[in-house]
Amino acid sequence: MIRKNTWTTYNQKREKEAFSFAEGYKKFLDQGKTERECVDQLVNMAEKEGFVELTSLLEKKKKVKKGDKIYSVWMNKSIVLFHIGEEPMENGMNILGAHIDSPRLDVKQNPLYEEGGFAYLDTHYYGGIKKYQYVAMPLALHGVVVKKDGSTVQLTVGEDEEDPVFFFSDLLIHLAQEQMTKKATEVIEGEMLDLIIGNKPLVIEKEEKEEKEDDKLTKGQRYAFREEKEEKACQSKISGAVKRGILAILKDQYGFEEEDFISAELEIVPAGPARDAGFDRSLILAYGQDDRVCAYPSAKAIFDTKDIKRTACSILVDKEEIGSVGATGMRSHFFENAVAEVMELMGDYSELRLRRCLANSCMLSSDVSSSYDPQFASAFEKKNVAYVGSGMVFNKFTGTHGKAGSNDANAEYLAHLRAIFEKEKVNFQTAELGRVDLGGGGTIAYILALYGMNVIDSGVPVLSMHAPYEATSKADLYEAYRGYIAFLKHASLRNE
Repeated sequence: MIRKNTWTTYNQKREKEAFSFAEGYKKFLDQGKTERECVDQLVNMAEKEGFVELTSLLEKKKKVKKGDKIYSVWMNKSIVLFHIGEEPMENGMNILGAHIDSPRLDVKQNPLYEEGGFAYLDTHYYGGIKKYQYVAMPLALHGVVVKKDGSTVQLTVGEDEEDPVFFFSDLLIHLAQEQMTKKATEVIEGEMLDLIIGNKPLVIEKEEKEEKEDDKLTKGQRYAFREEKEEKACQSKISGAVKRGILAILKDQYGFEEEDFISAELEIVPAGPARDAGFDRSLILAYGQDDRVCAYPSAKAIFDTKDIKRTACSILVDKEEIGSVGATGMRSHFFENAVAEVMELMGDYSELRLRRCLANSCMLSSDVSSSYDPQFASAFEKKNVAYVGSGMVFNKFTGTHGKAGSNDANAEYLAHLRAIFEKEKVNFQTAELGRVDLGGGGTIAYILALYGMNVIDSGVPVLSMHAPYEATSKADLYEAYRGYIAFLKHASLRNE
């Protein structure tokens, strides 16, 4: 099969569009390093495009009709966008589904301690990471602290040029003979990832009364006792003093106390902005591109698609990196509930119609795929792997070993999509995640497939996936956006 490099298909105008689209995406990455921050951005973007919050429509009992644009936020971590089409929702929707959480390190609920003159925050990693990649690099702290009175402190430290950054230490190479013989999974263990956040003690001087020395002691004994007294006084002053200094800063500058860590969600991520990569600036190097490189074009596609027949929907969810669990993950019923509420406002709700709507829907599970890396060629089968710069990717199936845990899309659905993408001249490729029996992975595709709808994984190839900095092609990003628009406009397959 012929695999086209997307750049070779672009004229000057299309190339300029791709580079311009990437600038908006990079800003989205910079301002959305957590799922909460992504949702905040998406709400602002949606409201500018005329989308109205579902709860406000429910409160007013306002009837929903063709052309209406609606969004629903769940627990500030997931969002669903609807653009109501001409056809009844019972006929199905065209759905884009991506996730907005990314691998990272989370601060524990009782995290702050002092050891060896350093103040630390104890952490627990989230999602699949190579732990050794996170040491000795500048890190930022993002998240919220919710206090007992219900007020929320929003924290972003380490992104501005004037901000301090944080880091995990690593052992100097001169003393690392034992460390270098360990397996990669053991070089840095999870409990070693404690974040250094300070080193300066806070010492408050106290006046002390002088004690009269015992005349019976020898000169040497008096000297020894004075030394012991001074040593104890010094230790008393600096014991816990670095931690005290951090507590003072947290209280004075950010307005919260140590116990407020109990109800905090603080995420540790690589510091700094998304950057162009390569002399030709064709690549983007940034944190969190799995799966925001699909989430951003999924949102933009629903904002920019006009005159749709079927209702268009974009689901942007949390918790995919840890199995889509919890109230904000795809396994939750928040999406199904939102669809039911929209159908009720249209006067079309019944349990049977809801089931028909979901079963008749078409979905692109907009998630990233691995890309061929010549430095690790043995991990891939060259004919069936995605290549950076060769367009958006269809993964007919994911899973591990014998396709375990995967959604395996039907041939009829793939044929339907091929016809749409070829008609719209969208450059695409097909791939598997890697060499058979080497490993694998999964997405939210299988969860939506439980409704009986047609689902396939379709996204952007990523180099160095799950590393602190991942690489993608601006051309692949733009083809995903173009492909998602084509899908929302033209997908029409129903389960008869």
